[in-house]
Amino acid sequence: MTEHPQQAPAQAVTGMVDHVLALAETWTVWDGRPAHVDDRVHTPHKAIRRVADHLIDHLAELEARLAGETPLPDHWHASTTTTAADLAPFTQEDLDEVRSRLTRLARVWANRLDALTVHQLDHSPGEGWTFRELALHLEESTYCADALGDLS
Repeated sequence: MTEHPQQAPAQAVTGMVDHVLALAETWTVWDGRPAHVDDRVHTPHKAIRRVADHLIDHLAELEARLAGETPLPDHWHASTTTTAADLAPFTQEDLDEVRSRLTRLARVWANRLDALTVHQLDHSPGEGWTFRELALHLEESTYCADALGDLS
């Protein structure tokens, strides 16, 4: 996990999404050849899927813990699986959809994190990372996007 002691948790999440969207803006020229990095296959759609899945997974964890429930286990196939949909061309329309999807997910995260007290952020209920640590962990969601990189 990247440590940024002065960074607000909400900024960690929105900054990560901004970074991914900046890269995604260059992906409409993708030639259809996946990038092979770290024994993984990376494509535009896969990178976006992984960012969205990571945001959803940990948001579900945060909400379950706040409600006093045990979070549901994670059953994502993660970055080891490349689906047929991951190999589709990445169009301007896809980019528009990605902007809406990831921007809204980032706002949900930011609003939730900003509503928590400092005590809740640093002494979070249930087992696992504190909610502050969870938000900072989400910065690692750029892995697949960074592997594909800037295609301009």
